Amino acid sequence: MSRKEVFLKKCRKQWKKNWLLYLMSLPVMAYYICFSYIPMAGVQLAFKEFRIKDGIWGSPWVGFEHFERFFSSYNFKQLLANTLTISIYTLILGIVMPVIFALMLNYVRKERMKKTIQMLTYLPYFISTVVMVGMLEIFLGDRGMVNSVLGKLGAEPIGFLTTPSMFADVYAWSGTWQGLGFSSVMFVSALAGVDYELHEAAIVDGASKWRRIWHIDLVAIRSLIMLVLILNLGSVINVGYEKVLLMQNPLNMAASDVISTYVYRLGVLQQDYGYSTAVGLFNSLISVALILASNTIAKKTCNYSLW
Repeated sequence: MSRKEVFLKKCRKQWKKNWLLYLMSLPVMAYYICFSYIPMAGVQLAFKEFRIKDGIWGSPWVGFEHFERFFSSYNFKQLLANTLTISIYTLILGIVMPVIFALMLNYVRKERMKKTIQMLTYLPYFISTVVMVGMLEIFLGDRGMVNSVLGKLGAEPIGFLTTPSMFADVYAWSGTWQGLGFSSVMFVSALAGVDYELHEAAIVDGASKWRRIWHIDLVAIRSLIMLVLILNLGSVINVGYEKVLLMQNPLNMAASDVISTYVYRLGVLQQDYGYSTAVGLFNSLISVALILASNTIAKKTCNYSLW
């Protein structure tokens, strides 16, 4: 029996055994085929001067002209700097704070209090982006609650949403607060699986709580932290444009204009499809490079990788 026949026999056997699972996966596969793989044909617009009358396939090729235009544009450095500042800031907070929260929650001995805290911190995750930005405007706007209190105390109002230097802080901390409960679920679950006998042995040896956290808990979730880091690095340059766009105004534009909002303005508002596709492709290539680099570093330093 040839290798091909053996392979087909195994496939038929697997299909008969798990046909229901394969059937359940069809809608998911159809979704990604329709909305992720088929649209990849449009990537060629990055190398074409798109004309509506000629369509995607009939538009003339221009090579790397769009990329050269982007790299030589006056705001290229500013866009890249803003994107990296906001995304790296958010990435660090988005990993460090959930880990700290999970470690703190792990030492709460009253189960009822622990569940209550988890529920209360998980609820903000269900707030939509529009509502979240509306809440920021209510609390931190020029006429918001915080500035109203400061005014009554005789202090000068603070432009939380209009000062460029404060944009990254407001964006990152509000996002961390919103996703703290959700992001910490994996770490809480991993810490729950740590053998308590290790802690008992450490206590007998006179180890403080800080040393137990450092040498037992953090070691136990180290691989999970690296996994989350690798997965999040793929989107480090893809700052969610919805929240940035809603928080954006003429006063904070110097710090809030990122690559994703730039692509939105070019593609949707100015209808410069070829140029915006080139910028988006550059964004995606950087993301792939970051994933590969982080996976390689994690494999060499922590002996852990995705593949």
